[in-house]
Amino acid sequence: MKEILQYLFDHNTLSKAQAKSILLEISKDIFNEIEVASFVTVFLMRSITLSELEGFTEALQQLAPEINLGTDDLVDIVGTGGDGKNTFNISTLASLVVAGTGQKVAKHGNYAASAVSGASNVLETLGYRFKETEEELKRDLKTGNFCYLHAPLFHTSLKSIAPLRKNIGLKTFFNLLGPLINPARPRYTMIGVANLEIARIYQYLLQNKNADFLLVNALDGYDEISLTGDTKIMDRHGEKIYSAAELHFPTVEPESIFGGDTVKEAAALFHKILTGKGTPQQNSVVLANAAMALKNTGKYGGYKECLQMAEESLLDGKALKCLTVLID
Repeated sequence: MKEILQYLFDHNTLSKAQAKSILLEISKDIFNEIEVASFVTVFLMRSITLSELEGFTEALQQLAPEINLGTDDLVDIVGTGGDGKNTFNISTLASLVVAGTGQKVAKHGNYAASAVSGASNVLETLGYRFKETEEELKRDLKTGNFCYLHAPLFHTSLKSIAPLRKNIGLKTFFNLLGPLINPARPRYTMIGVANLEIARIYQYLLQNKNADFLLVNALDGYDEISLTGDTKIMDRHGEKIYSAAELHFPTVEPESIFGGDTVKEAAALFHKILTGKGTPQQNSVVLANAAMALKNTGKYGGYKECLQMAEESLLDGKALKCLTVLID
């Protein structure tokens, strides 16, 4: 590792093969915590390259089991996190809204590493039990159109990294890998990215894979459609900037989508919104993200039609039912 670190400290970058090899070695606990922390810190000081992201992704895909849920018609809505905005769990709520329309969702997520509350924190607090077998996940998908893959159960090779990430308390390159390593390999992925430079790298990588993806970057730094300003949305065909008005909503104030100071507060807010008691600003952000994810499938018409479906799902209690039927 010392040679690798010196190579990186000399302002060199890793090839795809080097990046893959190093992460595979890290997964074997060959290096001590200080060495791994030093390696991770390199990518806090500069942006990751396309080759490095590809190599790290391939390593984790190789290490994790591939989960076959019996369908290639799955959606995932996920953000890289680490935007420092501390919003409520928008992507998880949007996922349940999408599930409430009848579209099957296989969401991949984790506990928060640099924020107050991640998807796993909220779902666990509300009583959802994490599943780790194909049969359990298939059962959830059949029952509620929604299943949740808690990352540590499927990426066990990185178990030793979790405390390090938590102790660092900052967004690391592992945040960037999460959206790319869902073991269910969903066909349609909507990824929220806080940094436009990283969004470009994702775009190049996913275009090469000919994936059905959407990349969402709020121009004021959110990793989702925040409606606090304009949003850039990219897919394999190009990109477009949308104002809040073009998404059929008024602009919202940042404080209106604040997620709380504790996991308990975040879970209570999540449940309030899911039961249809959210504020118009909270609801609008969830609905805009859900509608765009539905539109990405190409199955339900344009954004306007998808927004109507999302509104019915949230306000008629269909999204809530998708979660309540899965809580033991």
